[in-house]
Amino acid sequence: MEQYRTRSPRYGPRRDRPRPPRQPLPSQAGRGTGGEPVRAGREAGGEPVRAARPPGQQRRPAPVRRPAPAPGPAAGGLPNPRLTWLGSGLFCTVVMFLLGLLCSVLFGASLTAYGVLFLPVCALTALWVRPGDLMTAPVVMPIAFAVGLLPVADGEGGTSSTLMGLVTALATQAGWLYGGTLIAGLIVIVRRIHLVHRRRTAGTGARPPA
Repeated sequence: MEQYRTRSPRYGPRRDRPRPPRQPLPSQAGRGTGGEPVRAGREAGGEPVRAARPPGQQRRPAPVRRPAPAPGPAAGGLPNPRLTWLGSGLFCTVVMFLLGLLCSVLFGASLTAYGVLFLPVCALTALWVRPGDLMTAPVVMPIAFAVGLLPVADGEGGTSSTLMGLVTALATQAGWLYGGTLIAGLIVIVRRIHLVHRRRTAGTGARPPA
């Protein structure tokens, strides 16, 4: 009698049956094909809701641009001090007295040389005085001119003769005094106009548009 051989049943799905689709992993459920977060759904109002970005893909804040520091004074440039009314008076008086001594030693007490040197001192004093004390620059010029005449004025050594020589020098050299004071006054007026114009421009720029 022939005996039929029996085969043991095979466990597991057959090859001809379709496999069930795999569910996405929890860590990849909110990612698309390119790794970007996809829309998880829509709210009640109909607007889409984006999935939260993972910690590694948060946007970095834009770098804050700091203003460039103001350029400092160039090395080797001309001096540009700012003198107060007292500083400008002391500067002009001391410089004119030293120039008077220099003229009495080198130029034989020449009043013409003294008057010529007085003009650039007036210009420098008017340029270096600070903006708040501009009007004091022309005032100190006659005082500095008179103090600088002491070593140059003719005198025999007594106090009265020195005073008479000072008055005579002031009377004969009044043109240099008026010229230096006029130069200082013009420089002060130009600086004042420029200062007022700059303040108006700054105020117009800071005012919000209507």
